[in-house]
Amino acid sequence: MKCGLLGRTLKHSYSPVIHAMLGDYDYELYELAEAELPAFLANGPWDGLNVTIPYKKTVLPFCDTLSEEARRTGSVNTLVRRGGKIFGDNTDVAGFRAMAEASGLSFGGKKALVLGSGGASAAVCAALEDLGAKPVVISRRGENNYKNLDRHADARYIVNTTPLGMFPGNGVSPLDPEGFPDCQGVFDVIYNPARTALLLRAEELGIPCFGGLRMLVAQARRSSEDFTGKAVPDDILEPILGYLEKEMRNIILIGMPGCGKSTLAPTLSLLMSRPYVDADAEVEKKAGRSVREIIAQEGEDGFRRWETETLRELGKLSGRIIATGGGCITRAENYPLLHQNGIILWIRRDLSRLPTEGRPLSQGGDLAEMYRRREPLYRFFADAEIDNNGPREETFRRIMEVIG
Repeated sequence: MKCGLLGRTLKHSYSPVIHAMLGDYDYELYELAEAELPAFLANGPWDGLNVTIPYKKTVLPFCDTLSEEARRTGSVNTLVRRGGKIFGDNTDVAGFRAMAEASGLSFGGKKALVLGSGGASAAVCAALEDLGAKPVVISRRGENNYKNLDRHADARYIVNTTPLGMFPGNGVSPLDPEGFPDCQGVFDVIYNPARTALLLRAEELGIPCFGGLRMLVAQARRSSEDFTGKAVPDDILEPILGYLEKEMRNIILIGMPGCGKSTLAPTLSLLMSRPYVDADAEVEKKAGRSVREIIAQEGEDGFRRWETETLRELGKLSGRIIATGGGCITRAENYPLLHQNGIILWIRRDLSRLPTEGRPLSQGGDLAEMYRRREPLYRFFADAEIDNNGPREETFRRIMEVIG
């Protein structure tokens, strides 16, 4: 059986990995221009397809029969050939419903702002209606738009179905949830990055927030059932979700200069079979100069600007081990860059054991005073603390325990 994902840009899709764990069938990526769709859908080598941006509505006229969800939403994300005919389904409805139910929040009778008016928006609205919510679609040019959001300040939920904030356009948000004082939850159907700018802002405000990875897995499960005609057990979803979360997550090492970040990272890379990046080395590549030269020519502030621009790119990546410079925590804007896709580990070593040779900022002042200023910042950034004063094996044991 030949299945796959149909879309325009698919290089960073996780669908092949998910479907390999869901069913026994081939699964390929089909990146096609719109003009290529008619011939491919009529004669292409496929039995089942998932459909993603921007073709969820484009493929509708090619369907001979539709599921109830596809008819309700006017949008299709799953195609199956049955007896020479094409059946269209919308499994995003079930996907978002699973995401919403897993949140533990109550939706009955509550207003939910749905940002965007495309295929994903229609599926989310259908799922919200099934849950008893009152969805209001916010679009750029509709009656309810981004210029009159104040009329919906009483919204209890916000759901982003637009591509704003999706990799590689990280850091952009369609709105600020602070304008919704009664908001009880923020959802984003985007799963890369794990925490979009919208979710990071909700997290900062203390609003429960949820990324789209669970929706991706849940809708894939339903589409796999469409492909094969066989039920997929419920208990397979959490292992798939856990695997993807672990594989996508960056492991970020922070800590004082000389604490061991740059020596731990290569070994972690070998242990976990994933690439590692040294942020200072990347700064030097970007600037075409050594860290020492940058600081001599532009001062520490100049170096920090180079560092932030480097972390802006590194933070977009997934599945990396990233060793940062000791002072990256001195700029607040670096936190969301690292946090969006990563678990941040504070590598701790006694000051008396920190080398200063070859470290211009450590050599240039009082190390104890530097630590006094930075300690609360390390604590703010960190998801966990790792003691690196004992045997190296114990350090790695603790890291592996924390990251699961």
